[in-house]
Amino acid sequence: MEKNTMKKDSRIVLLDASTLGKVEALTKLSQWGIFESYESTSPAEVASRIAEADVVITNKVVLTADDLSQAKQLKLICVAATGMNNIDLNAAKEKNIAVKNVKGYSTYGVAQQTFATILSLIHQLPFLDDYVKSGTYSEGAMFTYIQEDIYELKGKVFGIIGLGDIGKQVAKIATAFGCEVIYYSTSGQNNEAGYSRVTWDELLLRSDILTVHAPLNEQTKGLLNYEAISKMKRTAILHNAGRGGIILEDDLCQALEERKITAAALDVYAQEPLLADSSLLNPALHDRLLLTPHTAWASKESRERLVEGIIQNIKEVLG
Repeated sequence: MEKNTMKKDSRIVLLDASTLGKVEALTKLSQWGIFESYESTSPAEVASRIAEADVVITNKVVLTADDLSQAKQLKLICVAATGMNNIDLNAAKEKNIAVKNVKGYSTYGVAQQTFATILSLIHQLPFLDDYVKSGTYSEGAMFTYIQEDIYELKGKVFGIIGLGDIGKQVAKIATAFGCEVIYYSTSGQNNEAGYSRVTWDELLLRSDILTVHAPLNEQTKGLLNYEAISKMKRTAILHNAGRGGIILEDDLCQALEERKITAAALDVYAQEPLLADSSLLNPALHDRLLLTPHTAWASKESRERLVEGIIQNIKEVLG
């Protein structure tokens, strides 16, 4: 058991445990005070649940200035994510409430799913799986299927938007596959030795694979619109595991319908869960558009590292 100096009657409140799933490290939180966990919390329930808390943990639950004004003894907000846009940071600062996120916990998982989805598209795995299971393969006379081309990553130009920790891990794996890695810095300040930084137009024109690992901000919002996507190679694949809103979804669908690019894969969306009437759900795009429900971050190991990071933040601020 970890030694700590935090008062045993300190209250630690987790507002949306359902977003973390089963994580063994959560049991350690009771060592640091009275631990209260809620599967989910509606906006109307926030103020009452944090009113007596010393520490609040939230993934997606929004903490407004009004909510924080009623938290009389709150000392620390732990964000169970990297982004902190769900917290009124100005209000927290005014009340001298520390706000801590966790960085780097999902690097390996996101990079892994990036290649899982890209390789699935390149090798047409959903189609080929159905080809065998539907009985079509058994009915044929040919031992193989070569009517549709599949490709190797070796020799391809692999473009990355956002060369932070995740982007660097993706670049490392792409290099191992034999790709030429190029990247675009949305801030204009990233110069990473070992990889070629290029202009926006060069990134679009040259990339065989283009993957997004950037935050959503003024520089990236709507960055990949119809005009940008139309500049890409018709054989290109576009992937987004950064943030929804960086790719304009209706524009992407139009580009796919017009065969401006070959395929795309998305793990993040402008609104989550994805709206039932989203243009992304057009059946005509199913064979060239791979969609996953914001799962790249959520490997078992990533979620354990996330909670361990939260515990470390509690120790640093209140231990």
